[in-house]
Amino acid sequence: MDFFSTFIAGLNVAFQPMNLLFCFLGVFVGTLIGVLPGIGPVGTMAILLPVTYGIPPTSAIIMLAGIYYGAQYGGSTTSILVNIPGEAASVITTLDGYQMARKGRAGPALGIAAFGSFIAGTLGVIGLQLMAPPLVRVALRFGPPEYFSLMLLGFVILTYLAQKSMAKALMMAGVGILLGTVGLDTMTGMPRFTFDLPELLDGVGLAPLAMGLFGISEIFLNVEKKIKQELLTTKVRGLFPTLEDWRRSILPILRGTVLGFFLGILPGGGAVLSSFVSYAVEKRISKHPQEFGKGAIEGVAAPESANNSAAQGAFIPLLTLGIPANVVMAILLGALMIHNITPGPMLVKEHPQLFWGVISSMYMGNAMLLLLNLPLIGLWVQLLRVPYSILFPLILFICLIGAYVINNSVIDVALMLIFGVAGYLMRKFEYEPAPLVLAYVLSPMLENALRQSLILSSGSFGIFMNRPISASCLIAAAVLLLSSLLPMIRKKRETIVAEAEIDE
Repeated sequence: MDFFSTFIAGLNVAFQPMNLLFCFLGVFVGTLIGVLPGIGPVGTMAILLPVTYGIPPTSAIIMLAGIYYGAQYGGSTTSILVNIPGEAASVITTLDGYQMARKGRAGPALGIAAFGSFIAGTLGVIGLQLMAPPLVRVALRFGPPEYFSLMLLGFVILTYLAQKSMAKALMMAGVGILLGTVGLDTMTGMPRFTFDLPELLDGVGLAPLAMGLFGISEIFLNVEKKIKQELLTTKVRGLFPTLEDWRRSILPILRGTVLGFFLGILPGGGAVLSSFVSYAVEKRISKHPQEFGKGAIEGVAAPESANNSAAQGAFIPLLTLGIPANVVMAILLGALMIHNITPGPMLVKEHPQLFWGVISSMYMGNAMLLLLNLPLIGLWVQLLRVPYSILFPLILFICLIGAYVINNSVIDVALMLIFGVAGYLMRKFEYEPAPLVLAYVLSPMLENALRQSLILSSGSFGIFMNRPISASCLIAAAVLLLSSLLPMIRKKRETIVAEAEIDE
């Protein structure tokens, strides 16, 4: 099938009334949680995961995808109007967006953020539709050794790009792999780490884990914070940027789109990294870098475009290889597996309606977001006045109901609360939860690929180095690990030498 035939086939699925409804619900909820500082797309998708059990898989994934890229749109509103990023990828937008608002240019700032997001999101979907089929053909050559090595490389890249300590990120990945082994061994049928609890025979549920680590812990963190909202009292007007605004913004939008798309494909890259990188690039190549941080419209256009195209790019490794590029994609992977659908190179052959329907729904989703973000600015401003004392108990109530209704199990509720406390402590001590969730989701596939590879080679680990793709991935992983460890070793050696000189 060529581009146009797949495009038409996907639109036929996306235009089905139920899929249109869930696409709208997804982008609306995404915008809403992007506007409201606190919960974020990961927590929201985790909370809504139980809802997807009772609806068709295509509609469920369309809705969850809409929440993800919709949150990238909504996050700019609070960054510009309140100086509080509603979503992590919009942190950088506060630098120039809020300064534009203080100068009475909130309208053009919001307008260029919305139009830039729409352009980047649409171009990102086209890139996704063009790149996915060739990658599927390459992925069909992959066997268990290639999958194992590629997933291992993904883990290393994720921890290499971790915002905090790499050692802590590796530790969290180890905990995630351990949690992923809970339940029945897929090859022997023997229970592992179940503590004689029948509820754990199927393993630790993704929903209680994700809701606890991201939903409950976020509530705990925000309750102890005193967030002062400096809401602009002036009326937002003039949402359409001027010709001069467009002249200054169009190239940053296009550069941000390309940067964001390719950084979104990388494991651990995603919307946050792409928004920061695009801002840094624009500031470096700008003829007036002194304006950045004081209300430069390029400082809004570039990162807002980058984080939206990154959201589309992140779907490429998930749909073609079955490997999530970030924690949001890990939850989407879990949602697919809940519906007995395995993402990867066979997805386009076995479930073409889902594959092309989800991709094509993003065209409508981006158009819906443009309509939601520009005319409804007044509504979003009013929502920012909702006190946290009302918002967070409501989120906690939804989490408790969601955890219980999956299996009608109190154990799931208890697990969610335990993970909530653990997630709160992890964040307080700067341990990132994202590597844990990614490792947990990938752990069964990693283990199966390893065991299948060793069965094929009669127990020889040489199979991983005898196959070119597998060997390349392992060498790349080793280089990344060594490049991060060498500075630590050098620093330790300098400390020992300095201590020895002092003793002398």
